[in-house]
Amino acid sequence: MGVVTWVLLGLIAGVVAKGIMPGRRGWLPALVLGVIGATAGGFVGIGVGFGGVNDLKIGSLLLAVLGAILLLSGYHTVAKRGQV
Repeated sequence: MGVVTWVLLGLIAGVVAKGIMPGRRGWLPALVLGVIGATAGGFVGIGVGFGGVNDLKIGSLLLAVLGAILLLSGYHTVAKRGQV
């Protein structure tokens, strides 16, 4: 269930991150980056000892959302730099 949970939490995290950090990017990049952010947040959580994104818990959702926000911030920075 680990990978499926990461994908589900990633989709939720993408929606939440898009709500927190609205921009000109569409929903598809936000959802894809949300899934990648949830995966990255899970690995970082495991690495620092917080646990991973394994279950549908608040802590897992927070890790997923933080990962998605970090990736969306990086995406926004890179996309903005490319327009200059």
